[in-house]
Amino acid sequence: MSTIDKPLDADDLLILAERVAELPSSDAEWVERLLQELLRARAAEAELLVQQAGKRDEGASGEGEFDGRMAQLALDTAEWLRTLWDVGYMGAGSFRSQPRSAFPRIDLEDVRRSSLFARIRQGKHALPFPPPTRHGLPWHELLENTTSSYQVSAEIIRDEAGLALGAIIEGCSDWQIIEEVADLQECVVQHQGKGPRFRLRPLDDLSAELRRELPSLTRKIHLQRRAGFASYSLEWPQDDGRPQFVALRAATPERARSEAEHWLATARPDLYGQVCFEIGED
Repeated sequence: MSTIDKPLDADDLLILAERVAELPSSDAEWVERLLQELLRARAAEAELLVQQAGKRDEGASGEGEFDGRMAQLALDTAEWLRTLWDVGYMGAGSFRSQPRSAFPRIDLEDVRRSSLFARIRQGKHALPFPPPTRHGLPWHELLENTTSSYQVSAEIIRDEAGLALGAIIEGCSDWQIIEEVADLQECVVQHQGKGPRFRLRPLDDLSAELRRELPSLTRKIHLQRRAGFASYSLEWPQDDGRPQFVALRAATPERARSEAEHWLATARPDLYGQVCFEIGED
C-alpha cells in the first residue's frame, strides 16, 4: 500500500492540525474547516462500525458503542479547547489566561461547570467571543432568546456631569451605553461592543427591564437548486460596495439561518444578533 493510499492515523492528523496555524490566514480557515469535517467523518465512520458490530453480536459487552461515544466526546473536547485557545473563554466564569499567551489550567470542576462545553456537547456552535454573564456565569440564553424580556438588577454609571459611561447588569460591568433616550429614561446597551443590542428600562432604583432590540439590518440568503440538491449562500456587502457570497453548510432553511448567524458572529461580532436573514430562491 502506497503512502497516499494508507489512511492517516491519529498522530498524522494531529501533525496536520498543528501545521494549519502556519498557513496564510486566507487558507487557514478553509483548511481548518476541512480538517474538522474529516474528524467528524471519522467519528461517523466509527459509529457506523459500532452499529454493524452490534448487529453481528447482540450479546457483546458494548465496548464498541462506548468507543463511538468517546470519539464524539473527543471531537467536542477538541472544539472546546480550540475555543479556549482562540478566545480565552472557558465558559465557567473563569478567565485564567489571555488568548494565545498561555494555555489555561483546567480542573475537573471547570469541565463540570463549563456552559461552553455543555453547549458544544449539545451540537451548538461555540461563540467566538464571551457572552454576557449573570452573577459570574455565562448567559447564553440572553443572546439566543429573541422575544423574552428579563427583569434584572442594573445600575447606570455616570460621570460628574451626568453623562452615562456604562452599565452594570446582573453583576456584569462590561455593558456599554450605545444610546440614551433622555425623555424615556431608557438606554440602549451592548455587551463589550459585540452581539445584540438591548433596551434597558429602569423599573426602580435597583431593577430594570432588559429587552432585546429588533434587528436593524436585513440580508439575503440565496437558495439555489441544482440536480435535486439545494445550496445556500449569504450575500454580504463588502467595504467597497461589491457583494460577497458566503457559502453556507446547510441543507434546510433553518440550518442556513443558523450557519449565517455563526458566520456573522465570527466575521462581524459587532452586528451579531442585529441582522434579519431572508431566504430567496434564485
